[in-house]
Amino acid sequence: MSLLNLRTLLLALPLMATACGFTPVYGPGGTGSELHGKIEVQAPEEIRDATGADAYFLVQNLEQRLGRGSSAAYELGLTLSTQEEGQAITADNEITRYSVIGTAGFSLTRLSDGKIISSGTVRNFTGYSATGSTVETLAGERDAHERLMVILADQITAQILATADLSAAAE
Repeated sequence: MSLLNLRTLLLALPLMATACGFTPVYGPGGTGSELHGKIEVQAPEEIRDATGADAYFLVQNLEQRLGRGSSAAYELGLTLSTQEEGQAITADNEITRYSVIGTAGFSLTRLSDGKIISSGTVRNFTGYSATGSTVETLAGERDAHERLMVILADQITAQILATADLSAAAE
């Protein structure tokens, strides 16, 4: 492709995106702007299948990304499960590395009529080493769980912002 054609294409991309109805998520009228601060995230103690710390960190991270729902028009229901699996095993049958695997389901519901406007499931993992002292291993485990909740919150936020049907919500 010649340099002139490449420049023309790069200049035309924003115009083509606008013509197809593309709206930036956090731009005026975008999904992010419309939902920020209007979602009440389910309380950590009400999240099914979750441990206390994991649920707390997931809710904390979601509220940082979506805003606290002081004038909530939507409710975000969650399910959360985590499990640990040994990944590296020595010849003496000792596990030296663990993976923390997390799965979170979410459902964004409009409070006015109970209609679900976005839902899905996200899954990811983090890891930690178990070769240090007991204190180091416990700190690594806690950090791995916290990092996993950040990752899951990012994935949930991205899916909500990409798939929420706000046109149906405005009806």
